[in-house]
Amino acid sequence: MKRTSIYTTIILITMMALFLGCASTSKQAGTGEYVDDTVITAKIKAAILGDATLKSAEINVETFKGVVQLSGFVNSQADINKAVEVASAITGVKSVTNSMRLK
Repeated sequence: MKRTSIYTTIILITMMALFLGCASTSKQAGTGEYVDDTVITAKIKAAILGDATLKSAEINVETFKGVVQLSGFVNSQADINKAVEVASAITGVKSVTNSMRLK
């Protein structure tokens, strides 16, 4: 009876450690959030490459908990506006931070 109790306790502690290890904090995304952010980033990059006016722009995309940061160099203010518009249209994007610069 005592061994069963010890094994049960060990299993419960292990499970709690696993769940807490996958939880998110204010500065670190959880596993599910990381996957979501990766999908959002990939969709934005594909949309930017698919846009004829932005294809040649050097735009970097980073996503953390649904907040997208665009950085890099573009040719005009119109390109900046278009990139922000394209990123904002993607499902799951909470906000877009623009750190792009003109060449």
